[in-house]
Amino acid sequence: MKKAGASFVVKRIYDEPADDDGCRVLVDRLWPRGVSKERASLELWLKEVAPSPPLRQEFAHMQERFADFRAQYEAELEQNPAVGQLLELAAKHPRVTLLYGAKDPEVNHARVLQDYLQKMTS
Repeated sequence: MKKAGASFVVKRIYDEPADDDGCRVLVDRLWPRGVSKERASLELWLKEVAPSPPLRQEFAHMQERFADFRAQYEAELEQNPAVGQLLELAAKHPRVTLLYGAKDPEVNHARVLQDYLQKMTS
């Protein structure tokens, strides 16, 4: 299911929603602290696409574990039916914003997911 032109971007859920966010999807398994459902302004909370709890706990957002985490999470994504839901959204929306709660804007699962989805749609 390839769709040229579909764009996935990542953004912290704590950042203000913007008009150019397109379809906003929370991709964390846990709801972020201090964010109301109204402020989140989501189209979908797709917790099923997040890393499995054991993988998330093993990674613990530690930069030195990121390469191993990336490989394991990509392997999980290969078997995850929720990826199909994101690809369907990309077919309907020119931009899908993947929202996450982690503090580090580079070392987090949403970046891995974005890269994975971009490969699938290009």
